[in-house]
Amino acid sequence: MKFWPKALVFACAALGVAYGGSQWIVSARQADQTADATDLNDQTLISQGAYVSRTADCVACHTTPGGKPYAGGLAMQTPLGAIYSTNITPDTETGIGKYTLRDFKTAVQHGVRPDGAPLYPAMPYPSYAIMTDAEMEALYAYFMKGVEPVKQENSPPTLPKPFQMRWTVAFWQFLFAPTHQQFVNYDDKDAVLNRGAYLVEGPGHCGACHTPRGVGYQELALSLRQGDDYLSGAVIDGWRAKSLRGEGRGLASWSEAELVDFFATGRTDKVAAFGAMSDVVEHSTQHMTSADQHAMAAYLKSLPPVQGRDPVIPKQEDKTTAALLDGQYVSRGAWLYMEHCVSCHRADGKGVARIFPALAGNSAVFANNPQSVIQVTLEGGKMPHNEADAMAFTMPAFRHLSDEDIAELVTYIRSNWTNQAPAVDASEVAHIRQFVNQKAPNILPAGAQ
Repeated sequence: MKFWPKALVFACAALGVAYGGSQWIVSARQADQTADATDLNDQTLISQGAYVSRTADCVACHTTPGGKPYAGGLAMQTPLGAIYSTNITPDTETGIGKYTLRDFKTAVQHGVRPDGAPLYPAMPYPSYAIMTDAEMEALYAYFMKGVEPVKQENSPPTLPKPFQMRWTVAFWQFLFAPTHQQFVNYDDKDAVLNRGAYLVEGPGHCGACHTPRGVGYQELALSLRQGDDYLSGAVIDGWRAKSLRGEGRGLASWSEAELVDFFATGRTDKVAAFGAMSDVVEHSTQHMTSADQHAMAAYLKSLPPVQGRDPVIPKQEDKTTAALLDGQYVSRGAWLYMEHCVSCHRADGKGVARIFPALAGNSAVFANNPQSVIQVTLEGGKMPHNEADAMAFTMPAFRHLSDEDIAELVTYIRSNWTNQAPAVDASEVAHIRQFVNQKAPNILPAGAQ
């Protein structure tokens, strides 16, 4: 009884190591075809790479607040612990300065380092696998010549010891990561929709946050072709990444113009980005061309509802506004709302356009899962800076409120005005509070603020 588990572990290890090495060799041969032709001093190529880095949102994960661009150290929370992003500046000792194009392509698209060690799937290489050779060449030129080298050591993960063994990651790659893939246009979509699909499925890696993951932490689908789970909503870093599909609690209440506005600024007249999405807008989507923003919006709005989910939210009459204005505070949640929230979000729950987000009719608020509303109430949030709006506003944290009070407040917000969503229990708040309190800190270089 004690022998077979060891044999299984050994077999898995052998399979993982063999697979990791073989995948690296295959990928290297593919990349070698363009390695000698790359002119790293071509300013046009470097500029193209800078744009690709924006579409792929490299800076958001590989830069800590207060740290140097691309120097790593950002703590990415997983159910088992934190994985720290790595230094991808061209420093030759602590970064990727010694990478060849072959090495770079293999790491970015296949998740294997030059030494053959597999990368953790916090790096979205399953999505990057469909990026073109031309984009990878431009991206490589940008990182080699357009990024300032920074000497900053990488930090080990805080995962349990068994999951720090790299062969386990190679085994994961064998099961879940595509070895070679390219984007195939959808026959039923025009050029704009196909460009949007490519950006969403590939460099934008929207599914990394918005697609649920399986028991192996794998995305259950990398495109709609692979299953109805794609972009159906998921929980990541304690946030609920909403469904980007066409149901009532997804994007049905959003217009295409609102999506474009959101990509460009991180806000609309009704909503504002928060959590990880704020970083995505600040570092990625607002820097995209208007054509690419429109393409992504058009593609997302073309997606059907998730099977079995209501395409619309049943209408509910707003009786809340009149009650609050008349001083009829009929619940503990109503009293808490008037004490802490009404000055910004108003009695009608509609806030102030582009300044204070609406709570009434906001699909992030009435999602079935309350994690995001709970966490932003506990931690607060900050809008991304953009070129269209003069100021980025900050929501204060309300962690001083008890679990019971936050549950009452969030339940009130999610079930009043025209909102309809399940009630929140204090135990759910306690769970998110514990998660927030146990988050691993980011790693900053000495002297950074």
